[in-house]
Amino acid sequence: MEIDKADLIEGMARGLAVLESFDTERQRLNATLAAQRAGITRAAARRHLLTLAHLGYLETDGSHYWLSAKVLRFSGSYFASARLPRALQPTLNRLASLTPDSFSAAVLDGDEVVIVARSGPSRVTAYGVHLGARLPAHATSTGRVLLASLARAELNAWLKGRDLARLTLRTTVEPKAFRALLEQVRRQDWCFASEEHELGVHALAVPLRDMRGRTVAALNVVAGSHRADKAALAREMLPVLLDAARELRPLL
Repeated sequence: MEIDKADLIEGMARGLAVLESFDTERQRLNATLAAQRAGITRAAARRHLLTLAHLGYLETDGSHYWLSAKVLRFSGSYFASARLPRALQPTLNRLASLTPDSFSAAVLDGDEVVIVARSGPSRVTAYGVHLGARLPAHATSTGRVLLASLARAELNAWLKGRDLARLTLRTTVEPKAFRALLEQVRRQDWCFASEEHELGVHALAVPLRDMRGRTVAALNVVAGSHRADKAALAREMLPVLLDAARELRPLL
């Protein structure tokens, strides 16, 4: 959403940028590192860190800072109030009762997809797939379905100047090959991703559309090495996912 510059509270934007600087690569930051990651001065980063610690969103040893459990208030409020997760969860629970596989629904957020609903085993992947988990869009079945659903101009803007990270030896990172892959996903309206995000993990995804035909999320099934065969996984699980997508459409 674009707003007028006069309506932008820059201090709030910088504070949120500092919070977003913390991730799995950098769980603890000092003022210098936070400034580099948030793109602000060290003095500004120091004030934001001190304020966030004062408000309880960060903990500190006096030199370094790390996220506190209070930040979970935001995700908790989202899952408690947002319509999309509540609409999806009963269907995912039903799917998980039918097979030993794990089912997830995700939305696109910049470079990543965010898991907004899930059901099934929590240890299908090495890292687990939990609510709120953020995964690289280019290397996941849900991410590719969501990218393929973008308008051409939006997709071109997303791809422009982007270096795709190689997460495994099987990750597609060459721009021309990745574009061709997304075109295939667009044509067939589903995506199979095998060991491109994590070795031993295979996933099949379909788009979730509302009654106006807009893709609002992606639904996938994540399986381990017992479902490594693309044809077998598609034959067994694609009809299940497509039926679920049709069932959910009036609710989205």
